Amino acid sequence: MKTLQFREAIAEAMSEEMRRDDTIYLMGEEVAEYNGAYKASKGMLDEFGPERVLDTPISELGFAGIGVGSAMNGNRPIIEFMTFNFSLVGIDQIINNAAKIRQMSGGQFNCPIVFRGPTASAGQLAATHSQAFESWFANTPGLKVVVPSNPADAKGLLKSAIRDDDPVIFMESEQMYGDKGEVPEGEYTIPLGVADIKREGTDVTIVSFGKIIKEAYKAADELEKEGISCEIIDLRTVRPMDHDAILTSVKKTNRMVILEEAWPFGNVATEIIYHVQDKAFDYLDAPIVKLNTADTPAPYSPVLLAEWLPNHEDVIKAVKKVLYK
Repeated sequence: MKTLQFREAIAEAMSEEMRRDDTIYLMGEEVAEYNGAYKASKGMLDEFGPERVLDTPISELGFAGIGVGSAMNGNRPIIEFMTFNFSLVGIDQIINNAAKIRQMSGGQFNCPIVFRGPTASAGQLAATHSQAFESWFANTPGLKVVVPSNPADAKGLLKSAIRDDDPVIFMESEQMYGDKGEVPEGEYTIPLGVADIKREGTDVTIVSFGKIIKEAYKAADELEKEGISCEIIDLRTVRPMDHDAILTSVKKTNRMVILEEAWPFGNVATEIIYHVQDKAFDYLDAPIVKLNTADTPAPYSPVLLAEWLPNHEDVIKAVKKVLYK
């Protein structure tokens, strides 16, 4: 094992895949000369040159569309959005072209493309730069949605995403690029659609993904001191979702809390709750609790932002609620 920052794991995954397959290229704002807005493509221009690491104008609609057309013609583009908040400018290309072209062409075209970049809040960036769109993209047939929470998962999942023959939305976090973690030496991939049990437990299942899962770890540490054993499942892939892993855990613990950094209406948590009540209702000993952000645009004030985001104290209260403590 070696220790890498999250950004280094991302760069390593892209570079390894680009060495393996010359149809892969990276395109986006500041990915080349500036080494990436978050230095997630550091050194790649020097190695692969300007034909495979391309800086673009500030035109997400344009370069997303170029990427889709390129993928339809045999390439495997990686399109970086400086933040997924900016993907809204190019969302027509993602939703109406990338996700649908295989079906609309009767299988004549596929679209092996990865759209990647930061998601959700990143401190005091206010309402239009702090949004989580995982459930938006996951709602679209034809798209796969990946949200890693650590460097090792990020590298393995990104390599699988790049090799996938369908469009993949790969969502990171500005606040995780500096996170360090152990990453396996040598070649490895992590299959899409497989959740990971980050911590085994017996009393309650906590399901989460992305950077907010850190709050679940903090809560589990505190609850362990009180004799409460938490099982933590990291979805890793929102779509396809590993329902079997969730159901197996709930059938063991009989209680569930879901922690998600997203608005409370129509999100990933609600989808999980539907499947659990449908397939494992008789195993539940308490109603499921889901934790989300407040149902407002993200505030700029640090005091309000702290209230807006769910935290480990909220997780502790939710766990005790489902345990009737």
